[in-house]
Amino acid sequence: MEPTQNDLERLMLFEHARITAEAAYAKNPNDADNLTKWGGALLELSQFGDINESKKMIKDAVSKLDEALVINPVKHEALWCLGNAHTTNGFLTPDHDEAQIQFNRASECFQKAVDECPGNEHYLQSLANSSKASDLHNEIHKQGMFNQSQQSLGGGSTASSNPKSSTKKKSSDLKYDIFGWVILAVGIVAWIGMAKSNVPK
Repeated sequence: MEPTQNDLERLMLFEHARITAEAAYAKNPNDADNLTKWGGALLELSQFGDINESKKMIKDAVSKLDEALVINPVKHEALWCLGNAHTTNGFLTPDHDEAQIQFNRASECFQKAVDECPGNEHYLQSLANSSKASDLHNEIHKQGMFNQSQQSLGGGSTASSNPKSSTKKKSSDLKYDIFGWVILAVGIVAWIGMAKSNVPK
């Protein structure tokens, strides 16, 4: 599947955010907001590569978000973003037990984010959805749909005329829902970060 104009614009936007955050980190490594933006940008960028590139970027994102939480342990934006990183990592992990560890970590992060900002609907929705992640992981990997989805993201064709195509489409839609959580999380974190950085002093 060829990347769309929108995909290319998003790629450029988050690559710019990554570069900007990296430069800001060189000046001030103790800025939790910047580390959160950096982790969020890496998480977004993880959607544009193959599975190995995605895993590496997610690992880097987790590292930046963990660093932000060392500086500010109650930073709910970083907690939420970290939850999304663990969720995504879980879905990229074929072994169910290993994936479950990631989903448990994600639930803990989402719960902490909700504890810090109880009225946030996105955090509440992420926490509610995290309880479904394990079953969804089983369904996707049991039917081999994850590999097919990866091929479609990486340029392969997913066209199918067999009777299972509606089931495959349904699971693929679920996978995109999960990536949608990640996109939403990172977008909001980036937006909050940009809004804070543009406030007059």
